[in-house]
Amino acid sequence: MNSPTTRRAFLATAATLGAAAAVSAAPALGATPPKLVHHVFFWLKNPDSKEDLAQLLAGIRGLAAIETVRGIHVGVPASTEKREVVDNSFSASEILYFDDVAGQNAYQVHPLHQKFVAECSHLWAKVIVYDALAV
Repeated sequence: MNSPTTRRAFLATAATLGAAAAVSAAPALGATPPKLVHHVFFWLKNPDSKEDLAQLLAGIRGLAAIETVRGIHVGVPASTEKREVVDNSFSASEILYFDDVAGQNAYQVHPLHQKFVAECSHLWAKVIVYDALAV
């Protein structure tokens, strides 16, 4: 049945489910959003290697298990409009959310982070880090 009511109900349900999926993928910000964002960009030594990228992404995802990490976003360059201000030359990126500088400092020396560096650093040619504190 293709009645307007049925289509509207379907679209409303689809929109609600889509919004719920988007919210569930975002970091659990709670009442107090994390104060520090740790954004890391990686350039692979072998940028055409799907295996190297898969290994790097798996390693990055493992960092979510560190207790002080409040949220994580793992990504690759998006196919967005080419503009002078857009740099999509990187292979992968991570955004980690922390409550404070102390949480990010604890992350840096955590055994899981040290293991990630030991197991994946041979994959990348370059890394750039941007840490931003909420104001």
